[in-house]
Amino acid sequence: MSKSAPNIMSRARGPRMSGPVEKAKDRKGTLLRIWKYMGNQKGALIASIVFVMFSTLLGLVGPYLIGVIIDHYIIPKDVPGALQLIIVLGIIYTLIALFTWLQSFMMVRVSLRTIQHLRQDLYDKFQTLSLGFFDKHTHGDLMSRVTNDIDSLNNALSQSVIQIFSTVLMGAGVIIAMFSLNWVLAIVTLLVVPLMAFTTKKIIKYSSHYFIKRQRDLGELNGFVEESITGNDVITLFGKEDQNNQKFSEVNERLRSSAMNADIVSGFVGPTNNFINNLGLGLVIGVGAVMAVQELTTIGIIAAFVTYSRQFFRPINQLSNLLNMFQSAIAGAERVFEVMDETPEIVDKKEAISVDTFTGEVEFSNVQFGYEKGAPILKNIDFKVQAGEKIALVGPTGSGKTTIINLLSRFYDVTNGEIKIDGINLKDYKIRDLRKKIGIVLQDTFLFSGSIMENIRYGRLEATDEEVIEAAKLASAHQFIKHLPNGYDTTIQSGGGNLSQGQRQLLAIARAILAQSDILILDEATSSVDTRTEIQIQKGLNKLIEGRTSFVIAHRLKTIENADQILVIQNGQIIEKGTHVELLKKNGYYHNMHKSQFNLGVQSMV
Repeated sequence: MSKSAPNIMSRARGPRMSGPVEKAKDRKGTLLRIWKYMGNQKGALIASIVFVMFSTLLGLVGPYLIGVIIDHYIIPKDVPGALQLIIVLGIIYTLIALFTWLQSFMMVRVSLRTIQHLRQDLYDKFQTLSLGFFDKHTHGDLMSRVTNDIDSLNNALSQSVIQIFSTVLMGAGVIIAMFSLNWVLAIVTLLVVPLMAFTTKKIIKYSSHYFIKRQRDLGELNGFVEESITGNDVITLFGKEDQNNQKFSEVNERLRSSAMNADIVSGFVGPTNNFINNLGLGLVIGVGAVMAVQELTTIGIIAAFVTYSRQFFRPINQLSNLLNMFQSAIAGAERVFEVMDETPEIVDKKEAISVDTFTGEVEFSNVQFGYEKGAPILKNIDFKVQAGEKIALVGPTGSGKTTIINLLSRFYDVTNGEIKIDGINLKDYKIRDLRKKIGIVLQDTFLFSGSIMENIRYGRLEATDEEVIEAAKLASAHQFIKHLPNGYDTTIQSGGGNLSQGQRQLLAIARAILAQSDILILDEATSSVDTRTEIQIQKGLNKLIEGRTSFVIAHRLKTIENADQILVIQNGQIIEKGTHVELLKKNGYYHNMHKSQFNLGVQSMV
């Protein structure tokens, strides 16, 4: 495997997400995009707003009735009249509770549907992104965006959004009711609102970047955990448990620190607003008492204002207490939209050609490529392959063999030059059609959770059970499969952890055989099996590649002696080209490789 080339399906080892604290990039734009997703649930959203309106209107009637009861029934000592209005008041508050539950129920429905669509769109986006994107991000960080970041948004949508509607409607209604009762006390009540708005805005602005940092640190932690679990055998083998634990402690500490900063700063909102709220309440009672003594208002109106004041500030306080959740949601949403705004590097042309089959003629013309600008991996690669030929790529690790395969599969686009299949530039074909006709067996095999039958059938989903079993026989996998507890129905753990590396590779070969591709790529396909099994597989592969163009990456030169053409790659260039016999006669690099392997084989037999 070329060290310079990321494996076609290898785990990405991208840059860590730690770094300087970042501020929200486009808070308003993010909110608008979230609202657009919510707009798809118009019916449930409108119903929720209607229930908010009903509960708000009934909530405004309650304090007014309390004032009426005090002024017209309690002070005159009219008990029967007071009891009648108290019953009415009880019915009103029962209806408020019912409408509050209904609005919450509908909002949860809106939230879950919104999150479902957003998560689906994010996953669909992942399917369109090029390998270059995954090379730059850890898998754990990307998983964190699909799970943690979207879950944060879900929590906020189900609670914060309805709270905002309720706060706005209740605030407007309370202001109207207060001014209709007594404009002086209304102004006194509202005196503290600018102070509350100013302090809340300052705290939100100061704490927002801490929430961005917290979400990124959480993504880094998930990435580290995913990598540690996947590579646990390597960690144990090299005895690096202590170093790994130390590294985890450092990442975990960064997350704790950023989370604490976010929560501490935003936590000032609740107590600060409560203080301001109580200050406003004290002003209302104080001014109301003076006005009552001067007979400018009544006790009932003061009582109504106290209740209205609480109704006005309570939702604001509740909304402030949801600030942590809201901030996390915005930070998470930005990270989600950051992925969704990525532009795939490899896309179809508008006039891309559909293709059902290839004859298999392949040509590389002056191809140059580098994974990063200024760091070329391949230089002036020129070769032509006739349909049905077997081409072997050999050379030291890091020479660029796998990079050639990556370009042929169009996982990356060439920097200069062009690649043609059947005389047509690779870029002119539809990507999906191109990859359907190229079968790949990798050095590092990946199997999905599910049965062995399902994993082999992944090569061609419409294949029958008989075709799957025939492919397994051709790949010499049938023998070990039939001895498993449940045969082809045996469940495979994610990644194939309950199978040996050799068994996993046999299944991958069976999957490629079933795919019936026109061009076949074997990247050290038999590297993890014993010599006897390799001979069996080689027989099956010879049948498979018969009549098909095939590219074989091999370190064991004995497996490619029958290749129609052997390309010797070194430092990203083709230094030798020819058949096995022709290259041996040149007494060059290939001859030396073959000689060293032959001598090594002889020594191992002695």
